[in-house]
Amino acid sequence: MEILQVDKNNLQEGHICCAIGNDAVNSKRAQSKKDWMTSCFDEGLVFKKLNVRGKVFIEYTPIENAWKPVTGKNYFLINCLWVSGQYKGKGFGKKLLSECIVDAKKQKKDGIAVITSTKTKPFLTDKKFYIKHGFTIADTAPPYFELLILKLNEEAEHPSFTPGAKEVSCSDKNGFTIIYSNQCPFTEEYVDIMLNFAKGKKYKAEKIKLKNKNEAQNLSSPFGTFGVYFNGQFLTHEILSEKKLEKVMEQLV
Repeated sequence: MEILQVDKNNLQEGHICCAIGNDAVNSKRAQSKKDWMTSCFDEGLVFKKLNVRGKVFIEYTPIENAWKPVTGKNYFLINCLWVSGQYKGKGFGKKLLSECIVDAKKQKKDGIAVITSTKTKPFLTDKKFYIKHGFTIADTAPPYFELLILKLNEEAEHPSFTPGAKEVSCSDKNGFTIIYSNQCPFTEEYVDIMLNFAKGKKYKAEKIKLKNKNEAQNLSSPFGTFGVYFNGQFLTHEILSEKKLEKVMEQLV
């Protein structure tokens, strides 16, 4: 099966793999992602997918332009590598990772970085996959984040989380704060669902939408794309349904 690269010229022609429905809701989700991608292509964003209607894709960018709180030079950073459903276990993850490695070598990058976690968690590629393919731990950030790297130049300095990422806190110390970007097509919708639910439970709640890479490198959670805080302290990087958010609230009491 063919690997396709999505760019400005063909972005609007097909689906984006993480929001594949043709209904109005999924079309709106996908468009938010496409708008975000359009703003990042000139900064080196790469999106490649298997030529199927399914969730089989990789997205990466020069680390200097990453919408994540990391610091480094001359590395690629993988935003997302996802293989799901009937395509799992068939070597497509390895094939997509190989696309990134080949690009990195062509551009004489010093390595490739990716954010994972100590244990398997939603929205983060399993750490074991990367370790199997030669990645090692370069840095950590509380409560469970790890920055893995694949070195292509042993002499180069490796990237790290920013000091802010390791603090895992935000300036708003009252109630829920959700910091997010449209790097994921589901964030815009679920942020409002979570905020309305929290307010219905009499919590103060606000959202902060990241508008550019500089804000993402300085304001976001270690995950970058999404972060939920309570009274200024980081809770989770996961997009939560109302039911899951209610369970979180029960633990706060």
